[in-house]
Amino acid sequence: MKKSQKSFSSLKPAYFAIPAIATAALLISWNAQLPALILLLLGSLLIATVFVAVHHAEVVALKVGEPFGSLILAVAVTVIEVGMIIVLILDSPETANNLPRDTVFSAVMITTNGIVGAALLVKVLRRKVANFKADGVSGAVATLSALSVLSLVLPSVTTSSPGPTFNTAQLAFAAVTSLVLYLVFVLFQTIRHRDYFLPPVTNPERVSESSHIEAPSAKLAWFSFAALFVSLVAVVGLAKVTSPLIKSVVDDLGFPEMVVAVSIALVVLLPESVSAVRAAYSGRTQTSLNLAYGSALASIGLTIPVIAVISIVFDYQVNLGLNPSEITLLFLTLVVSALTVMQGKATLMQAAVHLSIFGSFLLVVFTP
Repeated sequence: MKKSQKSFSSLKPAYFAIPAIATAALLISWNAQLPALILLLLGSLLIATVFVAVHHAEVVALKVGEPFGSLILAVAVTVIEVGMIIVLILDSPETANNLPRDTVFSAVMITTNGIVGAALLVKVLRRKVANFKADGVSGAVATLSALSVLSLVLPSVTTSSPGPTFNTAQLAFAAVTSLVLYLVFVLFQTIRHRDYFLPPVTNPERVSESSHIEAPSAKLAWFSFAALFVSLVAVVGLAKVTSPLIKSVVDDLGFPEMVVAVSIALVVLLPESVSAVRAAYSGRTQTSLNLAYGSALASIGLTIPVIAVISIVFDYQVNLGLNPSEITLLFLTLVVSALTVMQGKATLMQAAVHLSIFGSFLLVVFTP
């Protein structure tokens, strides 16, 4: 117990210094013409700040406990994601019509296949079987199925507007539905059925010994909350500054445009991926799944309403509908996810299936 608290406190100086450095770098570089090397350094600082932001979210999460902790992490990650999407849209609205859809779809595939598959693999290699509460995770998968199909598949088959788009009324309905379903899920997760998302305890002594960490003080939690806010501002601003480098690299290498969206999702979700795998390694599969599916839900439930407002207010056309290959991968993911969580336990087989779908997604991204 004392060792955990000491290790936790030793991270304070660096994790509070990086947001300050990132903010200073943002103020100096804003609207400046910078060489590629400086942009690369700023990009590295951006990634470091994302890690710091998620760390501070973890500090706050540790103070409030599960499942509020997973919710805070998911919302923090989504705020970064939405902020980066918005700055890229404002920077080049005529070429970013697909960016919101591609980023949300990438986040769903990364969380439900990459993170879930990796977390299950780590757990089953140590304990053979990963146990969790199906009551909560199945509700998350059901909500995710409704949100993803209504927001990302339905626009491809509607006929009121050309292309994979919604008309204004349909887009407004999709935005309201996404937000309402997400808020209902949050109510379900944190208040009415909070116990469904708490880790099942089969051996209290083993859990206490391997995974218990003493909660930080209220003062430290508030400091981390303030640092989290500063980190989020710095990340979004640095995304705007470094966006020309990302686009130029993708164009120079001849990659599809979706690689930009996948890059955003990977950078934003990398720290949370580490958290989920670390939780699985400590035997807390429930926390890993809460993080993964919670992030997928937050990505759709919060991003779609924001993009809808931008589209309606600024007359910005957003293509939400997926293409046939992406729809195929999405439906496969939803079916496999439902089968995985149905019994409340998973084996090496489920881990391998999720990771194979994630590999197929990456293949389709680079070779559509």
